[in-house]
Amino acid sequence: MYVEASGDDTLLRVTISGPPGSGTSTLVSRIASSRGWSSLNGGDVFRDEARTRGLTVEQLSSAAKEDLDVDRSLDSLLQKRMSSPESPEIVESRLSGWWAHKNNLNCLRVWVKVSEQERARRIQKREGGDLVECLRKSQKRQKDDMERYSILYGIDLDDMSPYSLVIDADEKDELEVFQSVDSELGR
Repeated sequence: MYVEASGDDTLLRVTISGPPGSGTSTLVSRIASSRGWSSLNGGDVFRDEARTRGLTVEQLSSAAKEDLDVDRSLDSLLQKRMSSPESPEIVESRLSGWWAHKNNLNCLRVWVKVSEQERARRIQKREGGDLVECLRKSQKRQKDDMERYSILYGIDLDDMSPYSLVIDADEKDELEVFQSVDSELGR
């Protein structure tokens, strides 16, 4: 196990990261249910901010490229929550593994890797629409996010060095991905 809690302290135990459509939300749900752990979803924070502004996720992603304070404020909030004694056991966001690494938080840092085509297929299944259009939107969002994170923090999303576990999920179902993480977490 990566982090041991003492008393009633809630400590970060695992970060789950991956691109949209990689299955991170499903993985977090399975871990939380299996272990009775709480979680914080950075994607939900981002989607809530988009709704608050009356924008789609893609529009907010584009807007965040122009107004870097959007990401800075959301990422600062996320890092504070991850580092606090009130941190949930699971934090899911594209950069949560990076933040845990940079802030020397002792936890399992997971990246779920999925090809562009598989992500588009999963997004289409979840949200509907044309597969080619889902692929185009996914590629644009990934490109925009990669550029923004590089400018903001000097982070290369293709660099897997902060992660203690990288799972190639193209050929794995959600149970197999969960079992890989669950095994790594131990009891």
